[in-house]
Amino acid sequence: MRSMDHARETCEAFLPGLLDKLDDLPLSELETPGSPALDHFRACGGPGLVIPTRYHGGGADPLQALAVVRAVGAHSPSLAVATTMHHFSVATLFTLADSVQRSGMEWALLEGIAEQSLLVASGFAEGRPGHGILAPTVRAEAVDGGYLVNGSKKPCSLSASMDLLTASVALPTKDGGDDNDDDGDRTELAVMLLPRPTEGISVHPFWQSWALAGAESDEVRLTDVFVDEQLLMRTATAEPGRLDELQTTGFLWFELLISASYLGAAGALVERALVRQHSTSDRAGLVMGLETANLLLEGAARMLRDGESDDEALGKALVARFAAQDALGDAVRRAVEMLGGSAFIASSEVAYLAAVSHALGFHPPSRASFAAPYLEHVAGSPLRLA
Repeated sequence: MRSMDHARETCEAFLPGLLDKLDDLPLSELETPGSPALDHFRACGGPGLVIPTRYHGGGADPLQALAVVRAVGAHSPSLAVATTMHHFSVATLFTLADSVQRSGMEWALLEGIAEQSLLVASGFAEGRPGHGILAPTVRAEAVDGGYLVNGSKKPCSLSASMDLLTASVALPTKDGGDDNDDDGDRTELAVMLLPRPTEGISVHPFWQSWALAGAESDEVRLTDVFVDEQLLMRTATAEPGRLDELQTTGFLWFELLISASYLGAAGALVERALVRQHSTSDRAGLVMGLETANLLLEGAARMLRDGESDDEALGKALVARFAAQDALGDAVRRAVEMLGGSAFIASSEVAYLAAVSHALGFHPPSRASFAAPYLEHVAGSPLRLA
């Protein structure tokens, strides 16, 4: 399939040899805890993929990154999902490094990540029942020279293989500001970056499903972790419910690449179905569904590549994500039907890829939580994510 071939060619250009290494392993091995896929990703330069070349990275733009993650997702959905968390965390770092408030630490970190193939786990907040998606899951208490941080992130992909942990953290305000956390206390948001060996960081079992088990999505717990003031990067203050520039950029990368991960998984099913003897119209309809999702995501990628990264761009990207999610759901259902019961019985891969492809709907924001803010946004208000 032309677009899948293009995705694989792009992946080979940026991460030479990775797909061949993944092809040498059965899907069942790639999708289990302890999979060698992450080691192959490191060896092929994967951690530097989206880091700009000025920081010694691969320099893939959003459109190229979309293609690479799509190709990876077709071979190992767990690897694509896990490394999406790395890529969008890294994108927040180079957004900081390029900002007027940069300290110099950010560019040094980016060079280290690219040159040493370090993996960065994301401890940024995601949707939790009864809480906003922007509310950090870890809190800080001021002490001499920095802060003591407590809390946890679950699930947290790359929990076993991470070299660094990035996370949003609620800091107590010093000036009596107006920012409130879920408990009504006054706080401000910051991004922290911690080496994995930091005392007080521990990993605990959390992920119980067989689907995407290779993404290492367990609980990362922080217990009285000391964070030096220099390892904290305060974010710009935004109106309640609104993302600041850093959060918006990170969210755009996240929505784009997490969608690409499932686009790849669905594409693997579609390619299997296309070789079956079905009518021309059935096969064409199947490809059209998949390509609809791809075109929507490519549009969002071009927007980000061209410098659109405000809340209007995020609103458009989320529309593309939900429409792509619907198109992928339809394509997966068609592909499974066309493959038939014999293929389903003969190999667990059909059931696995079908199940995994639906997991895009579990990532924030949920369609229900986005509905009201989106209607207000299209009526002219800033986008506020609950």
